[in-house]
Amino acid sequence: MNREQALRIVEKQLTKKRYEHTLGVVSATVELAKQYGVDVQKAELAAIFHDYAKCMATDEMEKIIRDNHLSADVLTYNKELWHAIVGAYLVEHEVGIKDQDILQAILYHTSGHENMTKLDKIIYVADYIEPGRNFPGVDRARQLAGEDLDKALLFALKNTISFLAEKESLIYPFTFQAYNKIIRTFGG
Repeated sequence: MNREQALRIVEKQLTKKRYEHTLGVVSATVELAKQYGVDVQKAELAAIFHDYAKCMATDEMEKIIRDNHLSADVLTYNKELWHAIVGAYLVEHEVGIKDQDILQAILYHTSGHENMTKLDKIIYVADYIEPGRNFPGVDRARQLAGEDLDKALLFALKNTISFLAEKESLIYPFTFQAYNKIIRTFGG
């Protein structure tokens, strides 16, 4: 599937604002993929489809998760996580993308996980730093992404964990596992 076909499919699923966000993630992803030696076409497809289910109603996402036995434990955590799991499932079963690297990057783009590939890291970081994002620390995250992908990932994970803790929200275990793996591997 080429870029234009993929964008047409995704545009039908998203609001205008979410589609613009997606284009920003695609732009950041392509840059990072080139810089860090990741297959640009794969990375681009993962970025295009990363929010495929983002605009879906939560009851619909819950039904898909339950009916297809997709990590049902996620239902006890923040609903913001659900679209990644449902999105990866729908991209495989509706869109027909079977590449496990792409599907995994979509699946973990909100939570991270312990054994993230470079592609997983790129999608996570690109989603965090895309040009439309504007929050305290985003410029530092962008700078780190240009210097060291793992440092950018660590920065994003720390900020995400702090943000959720500040709100007294539950934090999905995979996010802690991703953080711990980066600390163990690269130090903090």
